Amino acid sequence: MNADPSTDPARDAEQTALEPERLLPDALLETFRERAAVYDRENRFFDEDLADLRELGYLRLFVPTEMGGLGVSLLQVTRLQRRLAGAAPATALGINMHLVVTGAAVVALRRGLESARTILEQAAAGELFAFGISEAGNEAMLFDAATTAAPRQDGGYELTGIKIFTSLSPAWTRLVTHAKIAGADDAASDRLVFGILERGEGVASLDDWDTHGMRASQSCTTRLDGAVMPAEAVLATTPVGPNGEPLPFGIFGVFELLLASVYIGIAERAVQVGVGIATTRRSVTRGIVHADDPDIRRRLARAAIGCDGAVLQIEKVAYDLDALGAAQAVPGATDHGPRWSLHFSGVKARATEAAIAAVDEVLRSSGGRHYSRGSEIERLSRDVRAGIYQPSDEESVQSSYARALLGEVGAER
Repeated sequence: MNADPSTDPARDAEQTALEPERLLPDALLETFRERAAVYDRENRFFDEDLADLRELGYLRLFVPTEMGGLGVSLLQVTRLQRRLAGAAPATALGINMHLVVTGAAVVALRRGLESARTILEQAAAGELFAFGISEAGNEAMLFDAATTAAPRQDGGYELTGIKIFTSLSPAWTRLVTHAKIAGADDAASDRLVFGILERGEGVASLDDWDTHGMRASQSCTTRLDGAVMPAEAVLATTPVGPNGEPLPFGIFGVFELLLASVYIGIAERAVQVGVGIATTRRSVTRGIVHADDPDIRRRLARAAIGCDGAVLQIEKVAYDLDALGAAQAVPGATDHGPRWSLHFSGVKARATEAAIAAVDEVLRSSGGRHYSRGSEIERLSRDVRAGIYQPSDEESVQSSYARALLGEVGAER
């Protein structure tokens, strides 16, 4: 993930061949867009999209070239995901989870976690990764778990618990998940284990995904009942609570940036559609096209301004994360030190809110016909709201910033 391809002419040529418009051409995106409406209406998984993406090598975007992958930078993957989300939001959100796992493995490997190489090797071999971290009521997410891990004599663990929002449920072949290993003496000695599960005994995907939007992602509940994580599938153990360990750090950063990219991709598509509507829709009363209506113009301008600002933030933090751990200094990159987590969560929260606001502006400017099912704008307006429920939300971001500025509540001043 070289953040400055211009320093390497050979890599520059490779990356140019992987520009979003080349890897995801307009004709393919139009096919995805047509399917998206069907998947949404029928509440079914994006099997055909997945097959096409697999054929393109999309599952190997982050896998280094020497391992048989495409070796794409995080910055370029954010651009690809924005483009894909503009055609098929739920497909983009679903495949995001595989990309989060593989992208996080690259970041963690750069930070010294050799076990992360296993993820990249398996992805190179064609495995599809899902992301099993979310739990009902667990606001700490990566940094705590309600799921329990019982140690086995072989050095592995048996996991018991329930994971929610497990995207790719019908298709994944590997699940990266975490659980709490009870400490021997007190809660202070508790640790978390991160590792890989395969489908099989003790792992059940429930058919319970029937939602307002993002329906094709099929992010069903996963029930773990003594699911075996063998010793060779353990990736890391970490303390409970916020920490900068390589794997949680990589997951947190890549997860937030790719989520932000998906939601801004939806908003960018909404603006594009809104412009098309405004230039063709006429006011019978005033005898003008809506593109000449000052209120419509302001709404679409506000939507575009919000999208542009969010894209700049996403790309800057992605560029900086690409550069972290690089063999040589990368021009213009910043190591954010203790503020990395604030930037990761802040970018996602701001991008999500900007995306929702932009889609709403387009919806308001486009007329009552687009309140009806079958309108692309209507579907985008539902899909974009899924971002409210994915970390980090506004409340947690504000809490983190307040803690950084003011310390813990009740702390001595």
